[in-house]
Amino acid sequence: MSSKLIVIGGLPGTGKTSLATGLARTLDAVHVRLDTIEQALRMSTGGDAIGAAGYVVAYGVAADNLLLARIVIADCVNPLGSTRAAWRDVARRAGVAVFEVEVICSDASEHRRRVESRTSDLAGLKLPTWGEAMSLDYEPWGCEHVVIDTAHRSAEAAVVELHALLLARERAAR
Repeated sequence: MSSKLIVIGGLPGTGKTSLATGLARTLDAVHVRLDTIEQALRMSTGGDAIGAAGYVVAYGVAADNLLLARIVIADCVNPLGSTRAAWRDVARRAGVAVFEVEVICSDASEHRRRVESRTSDLAGLKLPTWGEAMSLDYEPWGCEHVVIDTAHRSAEAAVVELHALLLARERAAR
């Protein structure tokens, strides 16, 4: 598989990171996880107000790895049209294709259970509550993208589905 940028976004608790890490293992890709970047920024500054800094750092790390001809998987909520456009610009400047993925959990009770029962694997990271997750400013996707529904399925099954979609897209592009 050739170098490309795969952007995996969606609300907290939908399974983005499980999907991103599984796909990164499958493709031997670079995993750029916004939670890791933002938590490192919080720890280094001693504050919570980091604004857009995490995304700006992620764009730079992704661009560096794309220029090394790596497959890069960006793992972030990616809630706004402006963040989605910025990821597309990273791919354009690197001269690679971008594949945008929105992860959803169509079963609201399952989604809530996930949000309320999960624990963080990053030291000090405060996870959002259900109310906080549902009140995020999350704009509808106005661009071509793939939707992966993780409700009632394993992360492994979602990875297999996304990998097959990527392979099909790559074959169609030839």
